[in-house]
Amino acid sequence: MTATLRALNGFGLGARVGEPKRIRDPKAWLRAQLDEGAPVVSPPAEAAPARVADALRAFRMVGQAGGNERQQARRRLVEIAAAESHAALTERVRTDRPFVERLVAFWSNHLCVSAAARTIVAPLAGSYEREAIRPHVLGRFEDMVLASAKHPAMLLYLDNFQSIGPKSRAAELSARGRGQRRGLNENYARELLELHTLGVDGGYAQQDVQELARVLTGWTIGGFSAAGGRRLRAPQNDASGPIGFAFQPLLHEPGAKTILGVRYDEAGVGEGERAVRALCRHQATATFVAGKLVRHFVSDEPPATAVGRLARVFRETGGDLRAVSTALIDLPEAWSATARKFRTPQDWLVAALRACHVDDVPEQTLPVLRQLRHPLWAPQAPKGFGDTTQEWADPDSLLNRAELSRTIARRLNERIDPRTLLEVIDVGADDPLRRLLADTSVPADERIALALAGPAFQWR
Repeated sequence: MTATLRALNGFGLGARVGEPKRIRDPKAWLRAQLDEGAPVVSPPAEAAPARVADALRAFRMVGQAGGNERQQARRRLVEIAAAESHAALTERVRTDRPFVERLVAFWSNHLCVSAAARTIVAPLAGSYEREAIRPHVLGRFEDMVLASAKHPAMLLYLDNFQSIGPKSRAAELSARGRGQRRGLNENYARELLELHTLGVDGGYAQQDVQELARVLTGWTIGGFSAAGGRRLRAPQNDASGPIGFAFQPLLHEPGAKTILGVRYDEAGVGEGERAVRALCRHQATATFVAGKLVRHFVSDEPPATAVGRLARVFRETGGDLRAVSTALIDLPEAWSATARKFRTPQDWLVAALRACHVDDVPEQTLPVLRQLRHPLWAPQAPKGFGDTTQEWADPDSLLNRAELSRTIARRLNERIDPRTLLEVIDVGADDPLRRLLADTSVPADERIALALAGPAFQWR
């Protein structure tokens, strides 16, 4: 693969016809995107904050009731989630900063929430990426993780919004029968250690999970029914206000806690902020994060030398993601002839639309991604979607891509000359695809479909 196609496909989201000719220095093109930063995007009209808040409260109000009221409340949440997904895909397809958009998608998946896990998470997933991930994608890693920890989508997804300190005032009231009986929830603390920062081999123990969970009690959601029930809800958590992060001292575990040998004195919300920042600065976090980045951009089996260089930059800069992304561009391994990654379904579909200069993403795109088992913001587990060949190159997935290629081609064959696709696909001079795309005896839509479904287009 040429260096230009490596930049466009491997670092970016897929080359557009005509684009490779305009890039003279691939690395400079990538660095310029970092200089420009992550584009600011606005929520679609259907997902305005007030509308989301009203829809969530309406859904909570109907509770477990059946009938039309429940169905209508759920439908509103699904419509918001669909509007957010369509807007995010459109941004990826249209963007002139595809490297930055790939980074947004990478970090959103690293610190993932899942609309598939809970209905109430679905309408918040788009705002989560827009508010917690995008503003920090070229900033400090610890700022991104803190923004993630405080976002309602994460607080709901991993249950921290309903975690109560065992010795808190809320627990005391609950023990007297004055509130709902709930206790410490370790879900978010465990994933913060295992998946977001240190990694499974990062040197923490179950005791650290429990202590971190205690530190994070009281981190809940304002404008929403909270952990302690109606009697325990603090004034700032009034269900009529805006939905957002709120710290409730009533739920917080008193006293000092110790995580990885470090003592954290009781300090309200600052106690948790200090702990999260310390985890983000930990040596193990640098290695874990670097390994995931190299696996995503270079190879399913990340070269140790590349991981080591990226981890060193992460440590030396205090987790400056702009510096880390620049170092990623400079990795020799990322430009080697053997560096390539199998396209995930989202990657493949976005690349196909970009190659064919589709700017208006069809509404049918969202069902297509579900068919391909890769809907936006809906992994089946907190570890997020995988991005290795083994996870996506099974026969059923490839057959689905072939069938969808025909659908795409039928709709696009009047827009492009099939021969121009050779500009965006890496094939050798003797590859049969070259002769096929030039063969006018074969209908144009069939040639386009064969190019998009062919082996070369499955790789970036």
